[in-house]
Amino acid sequence: MTNGDSIVSSGSPSYGMIKTETQGRVAVITLNRPKALNALCSELFHEINDALARFDGDEGIGAVVLTGSERAFAAGADIKEMKDTEFIDNYKNNFLGHWVEQIGQMRKPIIAAVNGYALGGGCELAMMCDIIYAGEKAVFGQPEINLGTIPGAGGTQRLTRAVGKSKAMEMILTGTVNLNASEAQAYGLVSAVFPPEKLVEETIKTAAKIASKGAVSVQMAKEAVNQAYELNLSSGLHFERRLFQATFGTKDQKEGMAAFSEKRKPNFVHK
Repeated sequence: MTNGDSIVSSGSPSYGMIKTETQGRVAVITLNRPKALNALCSELFHEINDALARFDGDEGIGAVVLTGSERAFAAGADIKEMKDTEFIDNYKNNFLGHWVEQIGQMRKPIIAAVNGYALGGGCELAMMCDIIYAGEKAVFGQPEINLGTIPGAGGTQRLTRAVGKSKAMEMILTGTVNLNASEAQAYGLVSAVFPPEKLVEETIKTAAKIASKGAVSVQMAKEAVNQAYELNLSSGLHFERRLFQATFGTKDQKEGMAAFSEKRKPNFVHK
């Protein structure tokens, strides 16, 4: 945690599989199924989605940190929960789809702080976030092929975009080739690597830095970067330009440029 600040409970509601805390304008969500290495299940994702929706609607929060334990961020999905399900039920109920909907709808940035194992759904959950920081002992992998299935929450899509086709194919098709923290950083999957005991503290520092900026511009910037994966270059440049122009209708743009001209720190009001 940063010097001079303390993590405090974010209050109601209470959860059984996650912990939620706040530090200034930063919210911290900690996966809390230690006996199962934070294995992902429907109840856990229900709690994650509920917390994310709450923080996304809280004007006092500017960024979110998602983390697990030093041993495991999330060591995959809970196989006991899904092993006996059938195709027709999974299809009708949009299995996995409803797990990840809220993360995809988040307007505020999410930073994953990954210590230990991030395998299968755990790796996919980390990749749903906007930035990934890793502890030195973090391990990323997609071992679903060993269970007779494939990644179903973005592994074949986000991992390929992050590390390239050849490496993604090797990891997904063998189910045994993983990336350690330094390899993940070299491939561009991870932005920075820290000692395990410093990881959450450093992640909160970055989240606080982001949360100190004008919230509208931060959300626009996140939207523009994400559209780079969806649009061709010409359309992406047009989209970016329109959002850039839109920032000139905000109070924070006026304050930011005035502060720069006056050589002082800006006082953003997030409007």
